Amino acid sequence: MTTPAEQSQHREVLRLALPAFLALVAEPLFLLTDSAIVGHLGTPQLAGLGVASAMLLTAANIFVFLAYGTTSVVARMLGAGNRNGAIAAGIDGTWLAVGLGTVTAVLVAVLAGPICRLFGASPEALGHAVTYLRISAISIPAMLVVLATTGVLRGLQDTRTPLAASALGFTSNIALNLLFVYGFGWGIAGSALGTVIAQTGMAAALVVVLVRESRRHRVTLRAHPGRILAAARTGIPLLVRTLALRAVLLVTTWVAADLGDVPLAAYQVSATIWSFLVFALDAIAIAAQALTGKALGAGDLKRARSTTTLMVRWGVIGGAALGVVVLLLHTVLPQVFTGDPQVQAAIGAALIVVALSQPLSGYVFVIDGVLIGAGDGRWLAQAMLGNLVAYLPLILGVHLLGDWLLADDSGRGTSNAVTWLWLAFAGFMAIRGVLMWARVRTDRWMVTGATR
Repeated sequence: MTTPAEQSQHREVLRLALPAFLALVAEPLFLLTDSAIVGHLGTPQLAGLGVASAMLLTAANIFVFLAYGTTSVVARMLGAGNRNGAIAAGIDGTWLAVGLGTVTAVLVAVLAGPICRLFGASPEALGHAVTYLRISAISIPAMLVVLATTGVLRGLQDTRTPLAASALGFTSNIALNLLFVYGFGWGIAGSALGTVIAQTGMAAALVVVLVRESRRHRVTLRAHPGRILAAARTGIPLLVRTLALRAVLLVTTWVAADLGDVPLAAYQVSATIWSFLVFALDAIAIAAQALTGKALGAGDLKRARSTTTLMVRWGVIGGAALGVVVLLLHTVLPQVFTGDPQVQAAIGAALIVVALSQPLSGYVFVIDGVLIGAGDGRWLAQAMLGNLVAYLPLILGVHLLGDWLLADDSGRGTSNAVTWLWLAFAGFMAIRGVLMWARVRTDRWMVTGATR
């Protein structure tokens, strides 16, 4: 039987996690929508989307500290009773997003060709990849602004507003993609343009909310270069952590591309589904960031520890439930994305591994959220670099065995290759989980106060 205090914690986690879940799944739903629509144009188009989306997400998500770091900082200040300071910190993060997004967009658009060629995809797939990446680069500033403003609102314990913006963006993305790709016949370029418009609309809606919040509490919207630079310095450890994680994902995509268009297309779909599951589980991690930051800002170590225990339990159970669903649908889902039987079979094989690894994923993502909320960025950066070093022999082993796996006389060569690709990635998650477990057992991450 749960105590009143435990019931209160359950309600608080649910209040934050449920809207966060619905908002978070919007990002992979963007890619799922694009994959489903583009996949029926042909396998080269789907393979090209796999390369381009990997680079687009890398260009945006290396700055995920704009959301995670801002959530931690704002939540700590809120816990310490300084709401105006919390809003000001959020505004600084948003200005930083505008600057970083503009520079990144220009670089990605100009270098789209050389960037996509790094993956070694076929010439036909390469052309589609460059087209998609060059157009979608326009949306990078909006994507970073969405990260920053969402982080502010989460830190203020508001996950409902980002949900409303995500619902608006996802709905418009579907409508615009169908109109541009099939209605106007613009192909993969139409899919990229639809995503640009949807992301820009989301960013605009969230900025309006932040402006209203600042006016209500009489916080200036002016940029403060010194504070913005301080926010950038604070985000460096999380940037390093994210760069190492993106390196893991990119080297996996590179190995998939080297295996050929069919394995790359299968990996693109299975990775997109995995991303959907990640964002679903990350909803609990978002609650962990906000609640851990607030508890440590208020100096409440006992609450920080008990909330962590509760959310870890939720993460593992949630991962197991998602795994069962994917396992039941692993032969159905591939048909949504492609009509190619070989690609369908490879996707189905990959999804078995994805499904079985979900309880582990739930544990890892929740602990990651707890440590981000605690501001334990330096340890997270060091641990992820160690993860990357440990993962490289696993994934390069798959690369070396690629020709042998594809030459399987049973006709399951492609499925076997993609399965081993995901088994290597599951090994990465296992190593990450062990390091997370070792860290969270200590008290070194539990630093109290308005700032760390």
